[in-house]
Amino acid sequence: MILTWFNGREAAEIGAALAEEFAARASDSGSIEQLLRRSDSEVRPLQFNFFKKAKFANSFKWRLIESGVSRKIADEVTQSLVLHLSRRQIPASDQTPADAQAKLPNPATARQLTRRGNKLFEQGAYAEAAALFEEALELDSSQVEVINALGASLSFLGRYDEAEQCFREAIALKPNIAESHGNLGILQRLKSELLAAEASLRYAVKLKPNYSEARLNLGLTLMLLGRLRDAKACFAKVLKAAPRNVQALQGMGQIAAFEGQFAEAESMFRRVIAIDARMPAAWAALAVNRKMTSADQEWLKNAEMIAESGIHPLEEVNLRFAIGKYYDDVEDFARAFHNFRRGNELLKAATKDYDREERSRRIDEMIRVYSRDALSKMDGAGSSSAKPVFVVGMPRSGTSLAEQIIASHPAAFGAGEVQFWDRLVFEDAGITKEILSEPARVKVAEKYLGILQAGSANALRVVDKSPKAFNYLGLIYSVFPNARVICMQRDPIDTCLSCYFQRFATNLNFTLDLSDLAHYYGEYRRIMAHWRAVLPPGFILDVPYEELVADQETWSRKMLEFIGLEWDPRVLEFHTTKRPVVTASNWQVRQKMFTNSVGRWHNYEKFIGPLKTLNR
Repeated sequence: MILTWFNGREAAEIGAALAEEFAARASDSGSIEQLLRRSDSEVRPLQFNFFKKAKFANSFKWRLIESGVSRKIADEVTQSLVLHLSRRQIPASDQTPADAQAKLPNPATARQLTRRGNKLFEQGAYAEAAALFEEALELDSSQVEVINALGASLSFLGRYDEAEQCFREAIALKPNIAESHGNLGILQRLKSELLAAEASLRYAVKLKPNYSEARLNLGLTLMLLGRLRDAKACFAKVLKAAPRNVQALQGMGQIAAFEGQFAEAESMFRRVIAIDARMPAAWAALAVNRKMTSADQEWLKNAEMIAESGIHPLEEVNLRFAIGKYYDDVEDFARAFHNFRRGNELLKAATKDYDREERSRRIDEMIRVYSRDALSKMDGAGSSSAKPVFVVGMPRSGTSLAEQIIASHPAAFGAGEVQFWDRLVFEDAGITKEILSEPARVKVAEKYLGILQAGSANALRVVDKSPKAFNYLGLIYSVFPNARVICMQRDPIDTCLSCYFQRFATNLNFTLDLSDLAHYYGEYRRIMAHWRAVLPPGFILDVPYEELVADQETWSRKMLEFIGLEWDPRVLEFHTTKRPVVTASNWQVRQKMFTNSVGRWHNYEKFIGPLKTLNR
C-alpha cells in the first residue's frame, strides 16, 4: 500500500510538461487562466492524492525556474495552481452517483484515521503515519492540522519538497494558522533556504507570540545567517519561559563556539547532557570544538551507544560525523572512514540527489554568457568600488583561513558568507541568461554595497567569504570590476576528502558521495579555468593552501598587497582575532598555523577510489 502511495513519477512528469508549456507563453495575457483551465481538464481527473499533488506541484515549480521564470513568480503561480486544484470540485454532471457517494466527506472516519496516524507518528513510524493521514484527507480535505501532520511525516521521511507543498497548501486554506507558517519555516531551514525560513518563522511568531518552537527555530536560522546577537535574543526568550529547553541551551552553546568561547560552549553542552543524557547534538558538539584524544574513551562509549540505539537517522548523522572525527584525531583511520561513510549515507537518503547533468549545464551557461567577446563589449560597470574582496574556492580549501587573516587587518572586516550572489541567482534564474544591462548592474551594486555598509561602515575592505561565489565571477566582475578575488587552491583529494568528512547543510549534496565530489570538483576546475582566461589579469589571485601554511608571512603579504592594504603584522596573529566565525572551520581558524592537514588523504588512500583521478 505504501509503495503504491509513494509512486509519484507520473505526477512529476505531468507537472514538468505543464510548466514547460506555461513558461513558453508566460508573457501572454491570460496565461494563468489558460493554465488553470488545462489543470481542470488534464490534472483534476487523475485525482492525485496529497503526496502526488505535492510531487506534481514541486516538479511544476522547479521546471518553471529551470526555464528562466523567477523564483518569486514560480512560487506564486504554483500556489495559485495548487489552491485551484484543492478548492474546486469536479462538476456533479461529470460524476456517476457512485463517484459522488464515494467523495462525500466522512469526518468521523477521518478523525479515527488521524488518531491512528498520530500514534504511529509518535512511535516514529512516519511512512505508515503519512499513509493514514493521506487516507483521512481523502475523506475530509478541510482539516489543516492533518495536512500539517502529513507534511511533518514527509519531512521526517526526507521528502522535503513534498512536505513543503503540504505546508503551503495548509497556509493557502487557512492563512492565519501559526503552526503552518512555523512548519514551513522549520522545513526551509532544513533545506538551507535561510532567508525564506526567517520570513516564515517571524510571521509564525507574529501570529502566535508564545509559539516557542517557531521562536527557537528562528534563533537557529538567525544563527546560521551569522546574526548571533538576534539569535541569542530568541534563545533567551525561549529559556525565560522554559529554562531547561535543551534546544535553546544547545543554541546558546553553539553561539559561544562561533564566538570562540570554547570553554563556555563545552560547559553549555554538558549542561544539556545533564538534562537530557541522550541528546545526540550535544554529544556530537563536544567532539567538534577541540582535538579528541584516547582519554576521551568515555565520550566515545556514550556516543556510540546513542548512535546505535535506534535514534532517528538524521540525529544519528551528527553523531557519526563526530565519532568519525574522534577516530581521525586518534589516527584510527579505518574506523574513522567507516563512520564518515555511514553519516554521509544516512544524510544522502534524506537529501535530493546531486544532479551532475544540471551542474554541467549551469557551468556551460556561465561560460557561454560570460565569454571574452561578451565581456569586452560590456557598456560600463555597476560600481567603481574596491571595497568588496571575495574569497572563493571549494569548501574546505582554506577560505575561512584566508578570511581570518585579512579580517585581522585593522582596515578590513570579515563579513562571513554574505549569501548575496547565490540568492540573487536563485530568486531570478534569468539573471544568468545574459550579461546584465548597466542600469541593472548599478542596482545590484547599490544593494550589495548596502549590505557591506551595514556590516562595517568604516572598513576599507570587506571580505565576503562565500566559496560558491566562484560560479559567478563573470557576473561579479561586471558589477565590481575593481573588486578583488582570492581563490584558495588546495590539493584536490585533500579538499574533497575534507568535504566528505564534514557534516554540511543539505544544499551541498555533492559532498555526500565521493563520485559526486569528483564530478563537482571537475566542474569547479572548468569554470575557474574559464574565468582565468576571460577576466583581466589582476582580478583573481590564486593562493595555494599548502604554501600559505608553510610560509604564512609571504602569502599574507601577497594577499594584502593584492587587495590594496598596507602590511600589518597583526595578521600573523590571526588566531587571536576576536570575531564570530560561523563556518565549519570556527575552531581551526583560532589555532596557530598548522600543516598536518597537508597530504591527509594518504591516510585514507585505500578508501577513496573515485577521488584518485583528481591528481592526474
